[in-house]
Amino acid sequence: MNSTGSSEFSYEDRYAIRPSKAWKVPAAIIAIVGIIWIFWAGLFHATPEFRATLISFSVVSDEKISIRYSVQRKDASALATCTLQARDVAKNVVGEIEDEITPGSTSFERVTEIPTRSAAVTASVARCRVK
Repeated sequence: MNSTGSSEFSYEDRYAIRPSKAWKVPAAIIAIVGIIWIFWAGLFHATPEFRATLISFSVVSDEKISIRYSVQRKDASALATCTLQARDVAKNVVGEIEDEITPGSTSFERVTEIPTRSAAVTASVARCRVK
């Protein structure tokens, strides 16, 4: 007979191996810290300093593409820079400019032209940041 009262053979009883519960405390601590970190990261990054949204773009010529985008920012007095990119059919960057945004309102739209070295088929706002 083993320690549970059944007559089945058990290596745990034979070699006095007890189930370990030592892993449960560190796992619970890691889980609690991980959940708190995910909650904090979600709240912190849910409202970025700048939020840029592409509204539209149009190809003006083989050397130029026009982009219309909106920017929302937390601090209206912050000087900012947005990187605008134009890409060709093979997704290569054929034009890139830094569009400076002066202090003003917190939400606005801009129309900017990006000069290109060859024909562009798409444009995007790569990033916006405080200068």
